Amino acid sequence: MIEQGRNIDLKIVKRATFGLFLADESGEEVLLHNKYCSEEMKPGDNITVFVYRDSEGKKIATTLTPKIFINEFVLLKVTSVTGVGAFLDWGLEKELMVPFREQKQKMVEGRWYIVYLDLDKKTDRLYASNRVERFLQNEKISVKEGEEVELVVLHKTDLGYSVIINHAHQGLIFENEIFQEIRIGDRLSGYVKKIREDQKIDISLQPIGFRKFNDSNSELICNKLEENDGFLAFTDKSSPEEIYSLFGISKKAFKKSLGALYKQRRIEILPDGIKLKNMEEI
Repeated sequence: MIEQGRNIDLKIVKRATFGLFLADESGEEVLLHNKYCSEEMKPGDNITVFVYRDSEGKKIATTLTPKIFINEFVLLKVTSVTGVGAFLDWGLEKELMVPFREQKQKMVEGRWYIVYLDLDKKTDRLYASNRVERFLQNEKISVKEGEEVELVVLHKTDLGYSVIINHAHQGLIFENEIFQEIRIGDRLSGYVKKIREDQKIDISLQPIGFRKFNDSNSELICNKLEENDGFLAFTDKSSPEEIYSLFGISKKAFKKSLGALYKQRRIEILPDGIKLKNMEEI
């Protein structure tokens, strides 16, 4: 059966008046309309397409790339609200529906919402849900501390920002560890800082682990020093905002890197700043 909701490779089996018919290994066929065909495409070729159902319920293929794939979370805009639900712009010709039962609150035209793409097993149609929490689980955690992960910023909390981790789990970035502007729906890379006994996950936007943490940041600080004749008016007393504006890292990361560089005798820590030692050897 031809799978819906993700990019798949299908073989061109024949040409028709309206386009090209594609098939999978089972022999099921789907039409790629002429508007998505090129002169180079010919029977026997394999092409990558996205498959979903049109307004008549027939499976169709497109070479367009949607803004969301099945089992993913993305921020999308509501283009209209009708008697059957809300419709989202997901980058394809036929808009994506959010049935009323899948709306956490009544959706409003023109607003943006985090949604999850799923397949209705009864109708075999793709749909979006704004009830995102029920698609997340922290009972069986598939990540480990220190691991780099994909994040989608879910919403603001009293402690910081709730994030979706690898389209599977929910975590938190604490407010006092955020040194860049982030917004709802942003897709970021982060690191698993801590997995708590209650299965809550703390996330950092900075790499975790002393060795990995300091190698890249120490090099960054050395490069900035070299660019400024070996001296920078920054110390461990500098504000987090000043540090982030120049280095793009947190104050905690900056202090750890200073400590590593000082132990390696690559810098001097002066009352008014930091200075490179033996610049020619760095």
